[in-house]
Amino acid sequence: MFDEIMKKVYEKTPLVHSITNYVTVNDCANIILASGGSPIMADDIAEVEDITSICSSLVINMGTLNERTIRSMIAAGKKANELRHPVVFDPVGAGASALRNDTAIKLLKEVHFSVIRGNISEIKFLASGSSGAQGVDASAADAVTADKLDSVIYFAKALSRKTGAVIAITGATDIVADSGKAYVITNGHTMMSKVTGTGCMLTAVIGSYIGANHGNILDAAAAAVTAMGLCGELAYKKLCEIDGGTNTYRMLIIDYMSKMNTALLKEGAQIESR
Repeated sequence: MFDEIMKKVYEKTPLVHSITNYVTVNDCANIILASGGSPIMADDIAEVEDITSICSSLVINMGTLNERTIRSMIAAGKKANELRHPVVFDPVGAGASALRNDTAIKLLKEVHFSVIRGNISEIKFLASGSSGAQGVDASAADAVTADKLDSVIYFAKALSRKTGAVIAITGATDIVADSGKAYVITNGHTMMSKVTGTGCMLTAVIGSYIGANHGNILDAAAAAVTAMGLCGELAYKKLCEIDGGTNTYRMLIIDYMSKMNTALLKEGAQIESR
């Protein structure tokens, strides 16, 4: 799986249009570059359709949501759908406010997404209109534990069937599923939750991987999730060696993404299909 996915990323250098969170925009741009893609961060309504037209994929991230960019997200999403470009949706904070809730629902109605990536509380909101979300973080009550794993896999497959998107539920255990198949991924480190933007960066990497693999969205998304988790593990190991802190950890995650290759990913991947 990993050989073909990564080969295409490095061969094609996919151009990724991101309408994203201004808290993490620089890190998202850098990790797209590190993953083998090329970023464009454009969010003005006057140009988003033009920019989307020349790109390989589109990333829509609700992290710092405002009325101006909502229009841009919808316009870019519709243009990407028209051109059959894959679109990734990161419903940051869905379930936390009326604006976020209404926008997430509107985007789902107006744009077809290839991948929807979020924590379990955000994804539960998209499915049912309610969740245990606490701001932009998942509720502890929603956590994907061993005893809940089978039911969450079933839930992810059902939501994929309903939306037509690959569903990527990320946390301590990651689930990436379409309607018929799910990957369970256990790469990563708990310290990733102490750095703002690791979820946003993951969504950006998914944009890069699917931008080069239009015909294999499920495997490309799973490879991206695995690679990001492995970067978190390798970065933590290096951090301990140099006695660094959270800011150094953020930089090391990006460093390891720039060093990621098929051999490293195969060796470190903790992934199974269900």
